[in-house]
Parts: sequence; structure tokens; C-alpha cells
Amino acid sequence: MELEKQAPLPAVVVMGVSGCGKSSVGAGVAARNGVRFVEGDQLHPTRNVEKMAQGMPLTDDDRLPWLDRIGEEIKTAQKASQGLVISCSALKRSYRDRLRQAAGGRLSFVFLEGSRDLLLSRMQARQGHFMPASLLDSQMQTLEPPTGEAGVVTVAIDMGLDDMVALACEGLKSAAIKGGFDAG
Repeated sequence: MELEKQAPLPAVVVMGVSGCGKSSVGAGVAARNGVRFVEGDQLHPTRNVEKMAQGMPLTDDDRLPWLDRIGEEIKTAQKASQGLVISCSALKRSYRDRLRQAAGGRLSFVFLEGSRDLLLSRMQARQGHFMPASLLDSQMQTLEPPTGEAGVVTVAIDMGLDDMVALACEGLKSAAIKGGFDAG
């Protein structure tokens, strides 16, 4: 579409609790827009991954260095004038604001929202992921939904992947037209 060619896609964080589909939706949004996708879980310090694998929830102090690494990825892409889609739980508003600050305000979020039952069934079905299903409740308690925040597109996860990606892309385009990408 013309809009996509004229205005480069700003950085997009696909967010939500574990099991919501951040990686799959993020990769789909990136592919549709011809930009790079970064799996945010790969930027976690080893200590964080080990802690989660043992069923221990992360603290703010655990998450801040990880959020700063994600912020650096966003800054690097922006300096190179490249679009970027990155997955990150971004559970609290303060985390999202930290990422917005790193991006100089040019950052959008796709919030993947679903019921606890659906999220739990997805987490129990996946193989080889370090995050145990036992941490879902802790993530849901930590989650501060981004309701009312600028530049946020909310997508329900109770549909097929292609539909979720299409709705996310549609919402991002709409937000760009309305100026919703500029949080600052």
C-alpha cells in the first residue's frame, strides 16, 4: 500500500503475558511489513532465563536490564532508519514508558489479550520453552493493561494466527493515520 511505502514503519513491540503469541504475531507483522523481527526472549540475561525456568517470577530489578537491551535494539533500528518488530511482555506501564523513552516516543504496541484458560492451555501445549505454565498467574497479576495509552492496538487471541496478524497490521496502519504512533 502507498502508506507503507511513504512512511517507514516505526518500531513495534508485540506485548502480553506468556503464551499469548507474541513471537508468532510479531514475526507475522514483521514479514507483512518487510522489517526485521527480534525475539525479545533471546535478549534476557541468562540469569533471568534460569530463574524463570525454575518457576521463579522476575522482579523489576531482573527486568530492567532486559528492557534496556530491548530499548537498545529499538534505538539501533531507528538510527539506521529501519522498521523493527520486537516481542516483549511489557507488562507494566513503567516498562512501556521506559521503552517509549528509548525510542524517543516513536513506538507502537500490539497488546495480545486473552483469557487465563486459553493462555494456560497454550502454555501447557508448547514444547521446549523455558517459561513454565506455573508463572502465568504471576504475569497476569503483574500485567497493567495498556488501556487508553496512545499508540496501542489491542488484538484478541481467540482466533487464528493469520487473523491476529491482519488485525494487528490494520490497527497499526489506522494508528499511523491518526498520528497514534507518536506518543511524545
